[in-house]
Amino acid sequence: MADIGRIEAGLHLVAVPIGTARDITLRALDLLAGADVLAAEDTRSLRRLMDIHGIALGDRPLIPYHDHNGPQALPRLLGALRAGRSVAYASEAGTPLIADPGFRLGVDARAEGIAVRAAPGASAVLTALCVAGLPTDRFFFNGFLPPKSAARKSALRDLAAVPGTLVFYESPRRLAAMLRDAAEVLGQREAAVCRELTKRFEEVRRGLLSDLAASYDEETTKGEVVVVIDRAAGVVADEATVEAALRVALQEGSVKSAAKDVSETFGIARNMAYQMALRIKDYG
Repeated sequence: MADIGRIEAGLHLVAVPIGTARDITLRALDLLAGADVLAAEDTRSLRRLMDIHGIALGDRPLIPYHDHNGPQALPRLLGALRAGRSVAYASEAGTPLIADPGFRLGVDARAEGIAVRAAPGASAVLTALCVAGLPTDRFFFNGFLPPKSAARKSALRDLAAVPGTLVFYESPRRLAAMLRDAAEVLGQREAAVCRELTKRFEEVRRGLLSDLAASYDEETTKGEVVVVIDRAAGVVADEATVEAALRVALQEGSVKSAAKDVSETFGIARNMAYQMALRIKDYG
């Protein structure tokens, strides 16, 4: 590997592949090769990745940093950063700080005025959105839902009106139950279950939530899972309903903001809502 020179001091968040080892950027390889200190959610996974790409650890420290040892590892990593050293942190897979224990490290480093930089790359969220076949203009990533059904349904009810595609991580053991609860709370929405993305047994299964729930209820699921669910269907409303909503919105905001909010709620053209809001504003 070519000499890359010294890596800048500070915290470098290094995205690593979610499956295929070659899905890594040249910059990520440079950081892993040149950082003074390496930290990883799973040190074994990072060592395997470095071995594949011919990166030697040498005498550099490789510090585990995960949910269970965060309070113990954090002072050591912050100490290295305060001393002006470069620290490269990698998740077990994907992009650090996205539903990841590295979030605390990033927050604490910034609070001390330490530079935090990201080397972007693989992301299970974006990969799933690319292959799910559902709208991608707006989406809401929720991470993992609660494991218990009652709490999971409550969380889903809070998300029911989100005007964008919903994206979740899910345990394969809870997948069928999660899909059943989603079908009950969200109704018959289109969805996609994206499993083992970029890996040998990658699978993307699409269908209505209830059909997917029945499908996975009959089999044992393995591997990493991302569930993508379509947004709610637009509310069909007559002119009187739209006008009433605009009058309420105009009491709290401008013509522009009222038109934006109402057009998104009812799925009508924004210019149409704007003209109607102007008439209400001008003539009452």
